Amino acid sequence: MIATLDAMTQHQNTQTMKPATAAKKLGVYLPATPAEFQEGVVSRAELNALQAEPPQWLADLRKNGPHPRPVVAAKLGVSIAGLARGGVTEALTTEQIDALREEMPEWLRQERATQAKVREETVRLKEKKAAKAEADAQDR
Repeated sequence: MIATLDAMTQHQNTQTMKPATAAKKLGVYLPATPAEFQEGVVSRAELNALQAEPPQWLADLRKNGPHPRPVVAAKLGVSIAGLARGGVTEALTTEQIDALREEMPEWLRQERATQAKVREETVRLKEKKAAKAEADAQDR
């Protein structure tokens, strides 16, 4: 039993991930990261260190981009599918995102409205579920 626990603890300490996974967790676009990041593996401890004290390259990427699609979608207030429907399939820089916000093309306006409706429906369903749970609790 002790040997199994030791093996599990040791395995847990050396857990590594592919650069693509680490980039996703860091919210950065992998092709924009330094070559040594792209070519290596990242341990859980290294990821935690990058998150706690980001090196200059990571701080710059987070600030200026290019940003991966999930980050672009969040910054624009739309879904990833909405980006695709709008023709945005590549990573964008902060400058490009700001320009889109300023320009506010019709597709972006529509996708933001759709996203707002989705959020409203999610809140409505959550409230309905909470009310039902409360009613069920009172019936007991």
